[in-house]
Amino acid sequence: GGSYPQKNAEILSSQYGINLFLAGLLLTFAWAVHAVGISKSHLLSYLITLMLIQLLWMLWYLCRSCTQRRLIRDKDTHAGARWLKCGITLFAVITLILDSFKIGYYIDFSNCLSPTEGIFPVTHAVHTILQVYFLWCHAKDIIQSFKTLERFGVIHSVFTNLLLWTNGVLTESKHQLNEHKERLITLGFGNITIVLDDHAPQCNCTTTTLCSIFSQGIYYLYPFNIEYHILASTMLYVLWKNIGRKVEHHQQHKTPFKFHGITVGMIFGLIVLTSTIAIVVVYLIQIGRSKIKSELALIMFYLHAIFVLALMCTAGIVALLIYRLEARSLDNSKNPARKLDAELLVGTAAGSWLLSWGSILAIICAQAHPKYTWYNLPYSVLVIIEKYIQNLFIIESIHREQEKVNDDIKTLRIVTISRGSTLSLTPSYKEIYNGRAARDNGEVPCLFKGSICGREETSQENSSVMHSTSDFSFYSRNSVTNNKRRILKNIAAFLFLCNLSLWIPPAFGCRPEYDNGLEEIVFGFEPWIIVVNLAMPFSIFYRMHSAASLFEVNCKT
Repeated sequence: GGSYPQKNAEILSSQYGINLFLAGLLLTFAWAVHAVGISKSHLLSYLITLMLIQLLWMLWYLCRSCTQRRLIRDKDTHAGARWLKCGITLFAVITLILDSFKIGYYIDFSNCLSPTEGIFPVTHAVHTILQVYFLWCHAKDIIQSFKTLERFGVIHSVFTNLLLWTNGVLTESKHQLNEHKERLITLGFGNITIVLDDHAPQCNCTTTTLCSIFSQGIYYLYPFNIEYHILASTMLYVLWKNIGRKVEHHQQHKTPFKFHGITVGMIFGLIVLTSTIAIVVVYLIQIGRSKIKSELALIMFYLHAIFVLALMCTAGIVALLIYRLEARSLDNSKNPARKLDAELLVGTAAGSWLLSWGSILAIICAQAHPKYTWYNLPYSVLVIIEKYIQNLFIIESIHREQEKVNDDIKTLRIVTISRGSTLSLTPSYKEIYNGRAARDNGEVPCLFKGSICGREETSQENSSVMHSTSDFSFYSRNSVTNNKRRILKNIAAFLFLCNLSLWIPPAFGCRPEYDNGLEEIVFGFEPWIIVVNLAMPFSIFYRMHSAASLFEVNCKT
């Protein structure tokens, strides 16, 4: 209520969400390590309960919004960008396909699976549809009524999505780990104990072909499900931070995405994207076939990644140098969405940095070094440097104030009174200064305020000489500015496609951190696998979040 201090309500709701998440996290961990008395049905029952509670809250919020649709509400223009909504919708559609595969999988193994494994994908599908609709309609809302209750509802939604993300990450990681253990034998690491972590149903499938399609297809769709839930949780977190916020009303300039002027960046980015897809396909085919093929696959991956990361570092440095040459102030106004973007960039980059420093330390400390492991050293160093440079570029870009249009280059609409008492428009005020419009049309130009801009013929000729030199310097400055802007847009477009390219390998099973084998020897198999399983989800999310941020930078530049 109104008597409760809003800061206390924020603290109470955040503590509720954290405890909700920790309970689910512990339950997920207990299932993963086969704890006594904990089965998958317990975990799924907990997640189903959380989703049902969120569904009830969203329905209540939507109904209340419909009854108050005539009221004027404050909106956060920076939150819930259209391209972000389109991205989460795409991931949601693929998530619905994943849910349909899970339903088909449950039907084929219904004799030995818990009913919760059939209820979960149905509930999740309904939850996904309603949540995407909710985010499309209300991601920009600044809630000013029922604030304490809404804080609990929104934070419940945030941590529900984080738990669904954790569940997806764990399920996908266990599948990757089983494949990884089998590959280590081909690389000659026979001293590592290979025990598969099997959660497969203990019964036969009714339709073998369909079961194979469903079981294999599920793991290829999990990366999109993982990205969907983390994007949903970030959008909902911004909504939670905006509750009760006082907004400064100012005009927000729309920044649509345009392909014009970014041809070079798009071409180089598409080359990187297509080559990365080819590398991933070859890697997945060759890895695990034999020791020679596995080593060649690792060398091929490292060489390609080193080349791409070096290009990205160079592009980022060029962009930062251009920023140093420009004198433009930073926008330090309160903006939860922008602040969250910057924090996520640095926070999730720590996952890649942890893996990179682990690989560097393993190369230094290892007693034996197979040939392919030496390529891991420049790769790991470049991963650290590239993220340093890219984070600095993105964070500075989203904080830079948009360039204001100079008065000298604004086209003024001039109302002229013709001899026939009709109104017409002249092209620009520079032509008025030069007397062209007055001489060509025989009209007397007037500004909106009604001041007459007529000039004597002699004064027009004198002024034209004076303006010719200033026009030349003005257009030269404008040309330099446009060239800088064009370079920055091409760099942002190139980095956008490069980050999408670097998201593909780890998301679809191309993970040299698993297959290298050297880190397992130095740190031990289980400790290193724990580090990889904890850090890899953040590394994958970093690439997708960077791509989204760079898309925004491209629109803003």
